[in-house]
Amino acid sequence: MSERLSVGDAAPDFTLPDADGNEVALKDLRGKNVIVYFYPAAMTPGCTKQACDFRDSLDSLQAAGYTVLGISPDKPAKLAKFRDRDGVTFPLLSDPDKEVLTAYAAFGEKTMYGKKVTGVIRSTFVVDPDGRIAVAQYNVKATGHVAKLRRDLGL
Repeated sequence: MSERLSVGDAAPDFTLPDADGNEVALKDLRGKNVIVYFYPAAMTPGCTKQACDFRDSLDSLQAAGYTVLGISPDKPAKLAKFRDRDGVTFPLLSDPDKEVLTAYAAFGEKTMYGKKVTGVIRSTFVVDPDGRIAVAQYNVKATGHVAKLRRDLGL
């Protein structure tokens, strides 16, 4: 497992396919604030709640200058179903090899229902316009997380 990222660290660059197979590169978003959130699996209850919260807050986040990207180990076809089923209006990116998840320390050992397991650690990062970590939040809750993030960002 990678070491956890902290405020001020360089955000690990990545290029991943979206739900339609188009490549999305973090470096192409330099000059913008980017919210990158990692979630375990498309179409599960918690991940759906979190994605819908981001979807419902997208207009105000974009108005404040933020771009949102969701990343999971799901393949693009499953992400497309998720996007279409729930009307997700921001890019969902596929990281089946878990390379980006690992680079952000969002994959590793976690406790689930009292047991230690290896999996995706629900995490959210804000990458500033210079490509540095402005916010690093690990083990976030699916419900209420977007509202807390908005408060943390002063939105």
